[in-house]
Amino acid sequence: MLNQPFKITKNIIQFVLLLILTTNFSLAQQTPTTTTEKKGIPDIEKVYLHTDRSNYVMGEDLWYKAYLVYAFNNLLFDHSNILYVELIAANSKIIARNKTRLDAGLGYGDFKLTDSLDVKPGKYQIRAYTNWMRNFDEDFVFTKEIEIFDVFDKINKSSQDPSIQATNFKNLSSSNKSVINLQFFPEGGSLIEDVLSVVAFKAVDSKGNPIEIKGKVFNSDNELVTMLESVHDGMGKFLLTPEKGKSYHAKIINANDEEILEAPLPKAKDQGYLLSAINVRGKEMISIKTNAVTIANYRSAPVKIVCSSRGVSYFEGAQPLGETSITFELPKTNLPEGILQITLFDALSRPQSERLIYIEKNKDLNVTLKTDKEVYKPNEKVTVSISSKTVTGEAVPASYSLSSADINGMQELKDFGTNICSYFLLESDIKGKVHNPSFYFDEDNPRKLAYLDFLLLTQGWRDFLWKEMPKINPYKEVFIAEKGITISGTVKQIEGEIPKPNNTVLLNMFNKGKMRSLTGLTDAKGEFRFENLVFMGPTTMMLNTQDEKRKERGMFELDSLHLPPLVSYFTKDSTVFSPKSLAIKNNIYRKNISFGITGETVLDAVELTGKGKSEVPQSLYGTPDHSYIIDEDTPHFSSIYLLLQFKIPGIQVSGTSIKFVGNTGAAQIRIDGVPFEGDIGFIYPDDVAKIESMNGPSASVFGLDGVNGVILIYLKEGALNRRSKTKLKPHSITKQIEGLYDARVFYTPNPEELSFEMNNKDAVRNTLYWNAFIHPDETGSTQVNYFNSEVETDVKVTLEGLTATGIPIVVKTQYAVKK
Repeated sequence: MLNQPFKITKNIIQFVLLLILTTNFSLAQQTPTTTTEKKGIPDIEKVYLHTDRSNYVMGEDLWYKAYLVYAFNNLLFDHSNILYVELIAANSKIIARNKTRLDAGLGYGDFKLTDSLDVKPGKYQIRAYTNWMRNFDEDFVFTKEIEIFDVFDKINKSSQDPSIQATNFKNLSSSNKSVINLQFFPEGGSLIEDVLSVVAFKAVDSKGNPIEIKGKVFNSDNELVTMLESVHDGMGKFLLTPEKGKSYHAKIINANDEEILEAPLPKAKDQGYLLSAINVRGKEMISIKTNAVTIANYRSAPVKIVCSSRGVSYFEGAQPLGETSITFELPKTNLPEGILQITLFDALSRPQSERLIYIEKNKDLNVTLKTDKEVYKPNEKVTVSISSKTVTGEAVPASYSLSSADINGMQELKDFGTNICSYFLLESDIKGKVHNPSFYFDEDNPRKLAYLDFLLLTQGWRDFLWKEMPKINPYKEVFIAEKGITISGTVKQIEGEIPKPNNTVLLNMFNKGKMRSLTGLTDAKGEFRFENLVFMGPTTMMLNTQDEKRKERGMFELDSLHLPPLVSYFTKDSTVFSPKSLAIKNNIYRKNISFGITGETVLDAVELTGKGKSEVPQSLYGTPDHSYIIDEDTPHFSSIYLLLQFKIPGIQVSGTSIKFVGNTGAAQIRIDGVPFEGDIGFIYPDDVAKIESMNGPSASVFGLDGVNGVILIYLKEGALNRRSKTKLKPHSITKQIEGLYDARVFYTPNPEELSFEMNNKDAVRNTLYWNAFIHPDETGSTQVNYFNSEVETDVKVTLEGLTATGIPIVVKTQYAVKK
């Protein structure tokens, strides 16, 4: 008998409802564990980055907000406090890396896409992970692709990769059949003889892009059994009842009914069990199926079903199976939203079948995003109102981020790339790339759950991340959850490798005019650690050590302050862009030209910046008593001693000795923060960038080294430095280190200011507004304001975030800008 492509009919619904009334399959609810109650379940983190856009122009800024959650319930997770965010080029090179501070699971930052990062046009990957995530390979590492354009390059702007466009069966032929990768996925994992089964399939090309196909299924007697046709992104399904002793294959045809590909179906088993699922009027109906051979061999043997979400069991049930099919309704009340894994075990606790389904919950939310107008003028003020409430009007606490961006000719509001909903509820639970992931969460798509079921039957079944609970390898060193930066090392004797226990280690840190001091002792191995330090941006670190007799003895050996990054395997052809990307690029090009911005204009600006005055070195120890910057107006001095004597008040120079008036001993000299003893006459005055002095109370930060004052000499970058003539003090180290990334604040031009002058770059900016701190007040409401650019265009406003109960939210709106 010829089976037809799978359809839900009224008869099937009535048949399922009849089985519900006649089946008594008991499921016992399990209490899911929490972060404080769990036993043997590791603390697993997930992270998502919301970026202001996905397409950028060289020289622009990229802005992001990070959401770190507990993987089992998507609640913001205060576990790790450092997030590594990396920008990776198409050749796998990491060109930028931010150590982003996380506070209660939230963080933010940015990248400058400038020549200083060696940014070139092409495809890039943003990657984010914590040190703790390294315990689970790369299963929970966040990645996202972006594109960076040089809108003034000479590349043919119409060039494109033909494989980017989905292939349709109408233009398939025997000459391009090699591009088709067709796989079949029996529901539950296997085909069983004489058991009616759903067989799903997926067809993609060599780069993973979907191919729409059509074909026929034949048995080994070459009899036509059924038809098949993809219905979404190369995916579809059909019904099949395998007969004993027969095999099956599919023949893919084109519009002319010509055969272009033949592919075998999996071989059917002679006995076993399988799971089947169907959604009937909002109810999840689960069926256990088998054949007469299995019943005869294992009469009334109990089978067990376990239902789990992200590795946590929620329901279990056992039932003797004395018939070939039973069906029951799965209770959804206490299940979390997301992918549910249903596993069937036989009487010997061996897994026999598995089915993934998606549980959609009624969120009782009404999150809205509205602008005060639908049409604005260029440079006009925009007010965006955000409401985060329940359906009944109660406030819903949440943290959001908001982006307003020029759509650059892309009139379609919908973008089916990754967003916070698709990532936390789908992508992060399935290995590999999901094509157009947010399509399955589009509220305007009435078939979204049906299409999502196709995905779970195919790619989901193959690549589901939670088939086993991720575990920390007990035979590998555990990567800690970082709460801050660690400064550590060993103090040893100057000669030999003998550690110095019980040495006092003094750590002084200078950051933004403030100083922090910490003291510790070395242990029996001479080791010391200052843990969980939180400081932002460039910071001066000064370490000093004394022995038990308070004499400066010992030599520092510091551990690395930077963890090595994960290996990158990101490779892409950066010369090829999709038609959509090329259209965006060309629109930005036209926009720039209309405002007088050309490639030469941009190049002149870059060259002018490059010829500017070299930066003055930052003061390492806070605010000095006196500071003098050497510039082109500084008189020429024949020696460093004369320079110091004429430019630093209150010092006396006698030969090679320098002291402050009133002090009994010579001042300490530090060159670029390094203390030394000896003649400094080797330093050429023209090589000096800045000199400073600290005496009295200001020099107390140096401890005993500052008793007679300190003179600080900063050399120009690349200056000749004959340190071979100096006597370094190994018991003291001064160096500048990088703390957590000190994120910038998004600049919003304000034409209402009296002194405001709009430059051309701001006039055509692509991101009009970015705000990582959208937090509704106690009424559930908040507003933000910004000004449009000077371009007539359409603007898309996107709100993403998480509620306090772990529900991911995405809301979008759009408005026009016209003169």
